[in-house]
Amino acid sequence: MFDLLEQKFRSDGPEAVFDLLIQKARETQDHRMLFGARIMQVRHRTGLPLIETESVLDLAGEQRTAYETAFRDAAREAGTLCLAAGDIPSAWAYFKAIGEPAPVAAAIENVSEGEGALENLDRVIEIAYREGVNPRKGFELILKQHGICSAITWYGSNPDQESRQQCLRLLVRNLHESVSSAIKETIARAEGGAPETDSLPELMEARAWLFEGMSSYTDSTHLSSILRYAPELEDNETLRMAIDLAEYGQRLDPMYHFKGDPPFEDTYADHAVYLRALAGEDVDLAIAHFREKAAAPARFPGDTAAAEVLIDLLVRLDRRAEALQASIEYLPAPEGPTNCPSALQLCQLAGDYATLRNLARQREDLLGFAAGVVQG
Repeated sequence: MFDLLEQKFRSDGPEAVFDLLIQKARETQDHRMLFGARIMQVRHRTGLPLIETESVLDLAGEQRTAYETAFRDAAREAGTLCLAAGDIPSAWAYFKAIGEPAPVAAAIENVSEGEGALENLDRVIEIAYREGVNPRKGFELILKQHGICSAITWYGSNPDQESRQQCLRLLVRNLHESVSSAIKETIARAEGGAPETDSLPELMEARAWLFEGMSSYTDSTHLSSILRYAPELEDNETLRMAIDLAEYGQRLDPMYHFKGDPPFEDTYADHAVYLRALAGEDVDLAIAHFREKAAAPARFPGDTAAAEVLIDLLVRLDRRAEALQASIEYLPAPEGPTNCPSALQLCQLAGDYATLRNLARQREDLLGFAAGVVQG
């Protein structure tokens, strides 16, 4: 090959050398040589040294455009070669460089669930989930390869709201299926056959014996952790599953009832009340339940968790005027809370510009006052 390159140069010139390199790289599926040859080719065409020595290219106008176009084309071709060979991590290096994640996202989507033999699977998961190329599929792979405990840990570090919803649905559904299957197996052994339903309330109805002797059907730390995130849910179907899981938790022996953070001290019962309200059930009861917690003396100065949960619940229920009044009553300090809208934001949501002006004046907030004057 080395002799052939010299012969090609003597007989046909430098372009023939690059073409031969590119052909050889394609035949051997050598993505590094393919990319390097394509870049060397464009450097030759633009009059640059063939071996890169500069940290920043000093090109302008048509030369820069030609180089950047060739770079993108070379990266696409090298990345596509990697994908054809099943090398997703190497492909991502090229597609990431040109800001085109779609081909890698599609390749990750086609990775078989539980495909433990896939090389660099943990790196694929990192690319999919942590780097945001295909978060939902990445989370599916985490659940299949590393289990629900790792999935919960990974979920907690995800700041992206859209993918959090997708992943939380997977978490809740996975746990619901696990509990349902375990209970059905227990019923089948005791009664000689498994019920047709997967509904937890139906499976547990009139079967108090399922929870005798401290019986449980999943790791209770997983259950309490997922319920802690469940208030984020936005779709009714998964919300219903989370409610069922909270009701299942309430039937467990007291040794499995771990104390939660306020205002969800009773992890299972308090979350059940909150989640039912989001589903449109016993709404007034839930508001009264969390209003009582918000009105109770705080554990320590500045502890506003119960008030924030109440306000956020009222906003989720589209009871904005009530949320504003709760904010004024329970969060009088000018600094806004961190986990729910501030009083001024609630004025904006409720369209109450008179209160917005009054609050802003009390809090010496010229910007908020101006917003109230202009909009009101």
